[in-house]
Amino acid sequence: MKYTEEHEWLRVEGDIVVVGITDHATTQLGDLVFVELPEVGTTVTKDEEVVVIESVKAASDIQAPLDGEITEVNEALVNNPELANEDAMGEGWFFKIKPADASQMDEYMDEAAYKALIG
Repeated sequence: MKYTEEHEWLRVEGDIVVVGITDHATTQLGDLVFVELPEVGTTVTKDEEVVVIESVKAASDIQAPLDGEITEVNEALVNNPELANEDAMGEGWFFKIKPADASQMDEYMDEAAYKALIG
């Protein structure tokens, strides 16, 4: 797994990358109450806003960590946004993306570096 400074996690599954937010992010945000996901088939550019989330504390955007195409979204979050709080690193994922350039993953942190960041 890789981690961004914006508290997103990326997990490679074959030629697809699953993206979510970390437990640290959900703790900082508080309970999520709304999630707006991108359309499947959308082509996105790294750092483009792709997901809107609202919590009891704030509204935030999740940015695309990679250039690529959205291949799947977690529809369960639309009706049950708190799933991201309950299982941020598992069932609370946001979207899957097929990267245009997998080498973009190289710029992100491993788990040890992320733990040092939030330490």
